[in-house]
Amino acid sequence: MSIDPKPNRQPEIGAFFQRDRSWHPPAYTPGYKTSVLRSPQKALLSLDTTISEITGPVFGHGMLGELDNDLIHNFAQPGESAIGERIIVYGRVLDERGKGVPGALLEFWQANAGGRYRHKKEGYIAALDPNFGGCGRTITGEDGSYAFRTIKPGPYPWPNGVNDWRPAHIHFSVFGHGFAQRLITQMYFEGDPLIWLCPIVRTIPDRAAVETLIAALDMQSTIPMDARAYKFDIVLRGRRSSVFENRLEGN
Repeated sequence: MSIDPKPNRQPEIGAFFQRDRSWHPPAYTPGYKTSVLRSPQKALLSLDTTISEITGPVFGHGMLGELDNDLIHNFAQPGESAIGERIIVYGRVLDERGKGVPGALLEFWQANAGGRYRHKKEGYIAALDPNFGGCGRTITGEDGSYAFRTIKPGPYPWPNGVNDWRPAHIHFSVFGHGFAQRLITQMYFEGDPLIWLCPIVRTIPDRAAVETLIAALDMQSTIPMDARAYKFDIVLRGRRSSVFENRLEGN
């Protein structure tokens, strides 16, 4: 956990580069069946950000627990740990200029090593891990950096097509300095063949955009005899921002 050393800094409220809409998936993509009902039925409107969205309410940096960024142990019984391939995920949250964004709250959630989530409506028959909760959070440092420990999630089937599978992935939620400033994306793993077969991924029209969602294996940052490392940067704004699920009109 890191504490923002400048809690009274003023947020930037000037103009930013607009998104390149051809870089992001269209809202209506019948191959991803859920999008049929979720997609807007009328033309999108672009609204200016309000003062309340920029300035608050804000989250408190002191609310994070000691193990919030350690998914291997934050749900485990004393002396136990989650089952699976132990990994470190690290990177930076950046703006369109490549400048680190400090003090952003990152939340992350994922399936366990067998590809199963811990929630009541889970339909996959893989076993639950009693020592893995599947969620955590951290705050970016002064240079926009973050890191957390977890296990590599497994792929899982989902009822979109006859035999559709989701590749291994981790969900990310990024909160800015105001509560309404929230972006959601997913991180995939280098070398996973299921990425290019996934109906959700295939809604993204540009292969280069998909590649920005794939974390690179970084053997130089591993912990020997413990965990491998994957590097994943998130770009919040601009013409080549990360692909976000909930802000198709711009960010």
